[in-house]
Amino acid sequence: MVPLERAECLDLLAGVPLGRVVFTESALPAIRPVNHIVADGAIIIRTHDGAALTTVTAGTDAPGVVVAYEADAIDLDTRLGWSVVVTGYARLVTEPDRLRHYRQVLRPWMDAPMDYTVRIQPELVTGFRLTERALR
Repeated sequence: MVPLERAECLDLLAGVPLGRVVFTESALPAIRPVNHIVADGAIIIRTHDGAALTTVTAGTDAPGVVVAYEADAIDLDTRLGWSVVVTGYARLVTEPDRLRHYRQVLRPWMDAPMDYTVRIQPELVTGFRLTERALR
């Protein structure tokens, strides 16, 4: 495993559409698969009314709720690829201009109204690449 720099990690995240957000729900870890974009150095996801992530981020004070976000691309046949984990603060986006923009560029995969947008501001970014040399 070869460690990756922060910038490369964020570039890799920007190149895939799906990841997993990890947060605390009722004092236990919860994980949800979501599609995302990387914009302005942050991970942007959309969610819906009543979703656990919407509930935990609603009304939070700065800097937000601590979450982790993970995405990867690993070929099961060759065992090559990469994995990135971002830990940071999640907050609902409330600025009207940003909300409009994110709603235009981030189309949810779920066929349901996704009226909320969450921004994850990365604090800790780690990642690694699985290389052929790592397989030996």
